[in-house]
Amino acid sequence: MADFEFNIAKGRSVELYRRVRLGDPATSALVVVALAEADIESDDVLKDKTTLAEVLSGDTSEATNSGYARKVLGASDLGDATPDFVNDRVDIDVPDQTWLNVQAAGGAWSKVLLCYRPATGSPDSDIVPMTAHDFSITPDGSNVVLQIDPSGFFRAV
Repeated sequence: MADFEFNIAKGRSVELYRRVRLGDPATSALVVVALAEADIESDDVLKDKTTLAEVLSGDTSEATNSGYARKVLGASDLGDATPDFVNDRVDIDVPDQTWLNVQAAGGAWSKVLLCYRPATGSPDSDIVPMTAHDFSITPDGSNVVLQIDPSGFFRAV
């Protein structure tokens, strides 16, 4: 298992991030989704899924622990996606995320996804999975902190 970009988002992740940052449309957002460890499908299977609904339609399930809920990041939560002309790349980042008092019931987590939601109330069938990140943790009633790599959650080169 490793971090990866979903095939549907290849060449689009920076643009989707920028759309949220610029409020285009106004209620677009990035959504952080935790996946349960039990019965998670392989990276090779997951990376071909085109919507969050499709990711969750197979054996793969979203975390169900008490204290867990999807994190929604809007324009004010994101920094600019500025090209790094020296290194010929664009790094995009989100702030570290904290879930409070996540209970053990519901089981361990395996991955977190960063997804693009086009508008408030969009069904999972409209949410585009962008990236998946290994995040193996067994909640125990304490806070769960997702620390995003200092270079960002995605690098376009």
